[in-house]
Parts: sequence; structure tokens; C-alpha cells
Amino acid sequence: PIALRLEGDLHLGALERSLQELLARHESLRTRFEMVAGTPVQYVEDTVRFELPPEDLTQIQQPLQDQMLRKRLWNEAHQPFDLQHALPFRASLLRLAIDSHVLLLTMHHIVCDGWSIGILTRELSALYATYVHDERSLLPPLPIQYADYALWQRSWLRGDVLERQLSYWRERLAGTQTLQLPTDRSRPTVQRFKGASLPFHLSRELSERLTALSRREGVTLYMVLLAGPQALPARYSAQDDVVVGCGIAGRTHRALEGLIGFFVNTLVLRTNVPRELSFLEVLTRVRETTLGAYAHQDVPFEKL
Repeated sequence: PIALRLEGDLHLGALERSLQELLARHESLRTRFEMVAGTPVQYVEDTVRFELPPEDLTQIQQPLQDQMLRKRLWNEAHQPFDLQHALPFRASLLRLAIDSHVLLLTMHHIVCDGWSIGILTRELSALYATYVHDERSLLPPLPIQYADYALWQRSWLRGDVLERQLSYWRERLAGTQTLQLPTDRSRPTVQRFKGASLPFHLSRELSERLTALSRREGVTLYMVLLAGPQALPARYSAQDDVVVGCGIAGRTHRALEGLIGFFVNTLVLRTNVPRELSFLEVLTRVRETTLGAYAHQDVPFEKL
């Protein structure tokens, strides 16, 4: 789910036209998934008529309007999709005042990832800026669609290519063990898959020092930040072998960089971090682990 606050005069026709063009550009946003003989099959709608009637909240006074807005956002984010009969994309517009609106955009994860959200917001902004002046879109046509990529991946990632990648991971992950952290609660009998996140911010000074460290050691900032979650659990658990799952964009070809779709994959990063190693030595090992995983990132995590 994405919520965009739009301040100033809103040209509703230009906004509807922009969303219509987004759907026309990206087949994934107008794809349904039907079950045929027990197998999901993609159906791409040729044309989609898109209208965006505003939901008027202008008559509601503060702070009740804020409460209704938060509730509306929550309901939209948790509303399920009917992937068989409806599109995996929906939009709604809330009018808070004559010159203040909130645009709600929701995509199902089956057709998008975090990278896709950036594409959607950039293209929507560019299209609206064009259509509000009744001009033609200047966005270049997409070289491929998601179905083209899916067909290519199925034809390429098999046989010797697949076996070489799987062989790397078999050797790399042989003998892995569960991390035994001394937590204040025991593991539940039944895994519930209820995760959580803890947002935090690093100061500008610390961020600059970390960036300088990464440049000095010839690694990326990502590798520096990854070394922490690999070194710290090793100290707490007294285990040298630490395995971390990390998301990767999966857009290894330039033609995929501007395409809305689900490309993200999970890489399993295993690093040996004995207590006697300094942090810089751990960082060197993390660099080797990460680069090796990048070179063998094409195997879907589910198959691995």
C-alpha cells in the first residue's frame, strides 16, 4: 500500500489518465490469475477502464477527519484481493479539502516489490505533469514485459546452468545449524510467522563514518551494515557459523530496471566468524560471502 498526499489544485482527469497509462504500460498491473486443472495461469487484460471517483471527507471536522483517514488507510491496506476475478492493483482518492487529497494505491505482492513502488511513483508523477498540460507522454516504451522475463527465466535456468548454481549452494550451505540465541523466551511449539520490525535512525556523523569505513576497506556500505548482524549473534550464541537471509532486487538485466513486477529473491549469506577475528577481518569474510552469493543469485529461494 502507498498513500500520497496531494496538495494544491488537482486535475482529476489528468490523474485518471495517468493511472490508465500506467496500467497500459505494465502488463503485470492488469494480470489476473485463474486456476486451470489445478495450475495457476496468467490472464492479461487487453484494456482496462480506470475511473477514480473521489471520496469526499470535506464535511468532516478535525480531529475526526484524521481518525477516519487513518481508519481508511488501514482498511485499504488490509483489504484482500480477488486475484482470479479482479486486478492486483487498485486506487482510491480521498478529498480532505478543496485543495488537499490523499491518493491510495495498493498492489498485490504477486506483481510488485519494493523497487516497483519507486517505478510507480516516478512514472505517475511524470505522466501527471504531462497530462495536466494535455501533452503527450514522453516516457519511453518498455522493451519487455514481465511475462517475457518469466518465459526467459524458465528456458534459461535449467539443465547445466541450474545445476551449477545449485551445486554452489549445496556446498556453501552444507552442515548449517540453527542459531541458538539465549533469548528471554523459548521458541513456540508451532511457528506462527508473525514477524516485526524496529525502525531506527543513524546520526549523520555515524553514517558518514560508516561510509568512510566502507570506502577505505573496499567494500559497500551494505556489507559493513551486514557484518554487524553476522558478528553480534556469533558473540551472543558462542557459535562461529552464522547464516542470515537477505533480500536482493533480482534485476540483473538493464531491461528489468524500469519494469513493475516481482523480481526480489532471498539470498542465504553464511559467514564463519570466530571470536578471535577483528571486525575488519570479519568484514573481509562478509565481502567474500556476499560477492559469491551475488554471482549465484538466480536460484529462487523456494527451489533452494
